[in-house]
Amino acid sequence: MQHYPEGTLYVVATPIGNLADISLRALHVLQLAHVIACEDTRHTQGLLRQYGIEKPLIAVHEHNEAEAAVGIIGRLQRQERVAYVSDAGTPAVSDPGARLVAAVRSAGLAIMPMPGASSVTTVLSAAGISGDSGFIFVGFLPSKAGERDQAVQLLLTEARAVVILEAPHRIEALAASMAALGDRLITIGRELTKQFEEIATLPCTDFTGWLAGSSQRTRGEFALVLHPAPQAPVRDDGKRVLVLLLDHLPLKTAVKLAADISGAPRNELYNTALKLKQDKGE
Repeated sequence: MQHYPEGTLYVVATPIGNLADISLRALHVLQLAHVIACEDTRHTQGLLRQYGIEKPLIAVHEHNEAEAAVGIIGRLQRQERVAYVSDAGTPAVSDPGARLVAAVRSAGLAIMPMPGASSVTTVLSAAGISGDSGFIFVGFLPSKAGERDQAVQLLLTEARAVVILEAPHRIEALAASMAALGDRLITIGRELTKQFEEIATLPCTDFTGWLAGSSQRTRGEFALVLHPAPQAPVRDDGKRVLVLLLDHLPLKTAVKLAADISGAPRNELYNTALKLKQDKGE
């Protein structure tokens, strides 16, 4: 059984919606903690009451994280167990917590993560993307229209899957920007693990239309996966297809179909076809 030492910062993942997604280890650590640091004390107090936990709370959010870290380090040095939770999911992943963790680490103190719910891994698991291609997490794109459009343009050159988070009041603007990505697929996760959870995979050009399909679809939190860019055809694919077609079709027809199927340049395939015919003495 794992030991839970004093003088340690416990980074505790909490549910992103469904309260049943709390882990047994998380509940154990929250009970053991001398104090719980949290993004929003009112939100966390309500959450803890659902599990029958009463603990002193300290607010540690994006506006006071550096200052609050000093007080938490003092507590850890006095051998207290401090648990940190964000409003939902895994702290320090888009949510506050990273600066606190960095400060505690710099002070030479122990940090123990309590893994659990995360909108990032939840939406990825529903996207059906092979792990071979990898993925990157960008979180929230810029809120200003020009900067957001610029960020989306950069995604055109990103071949890997991209995980994006967005708030309901900006989702329509994001959808409009992402139309520039054309037929590249996107998996939309809305209200993940909650009562009105909705997951859809569609081309980026259809994103705006999907949102317009129901007045409910602009509500709730969003986690999105931009699927990997389609791989460019292997150049040898064109020649392989061409060889098969030349046995049954006229040269020009075979070249056209081979180019359409493989995406290889038609002029290159035409020259290859002529050479193949010459080699055969035709």
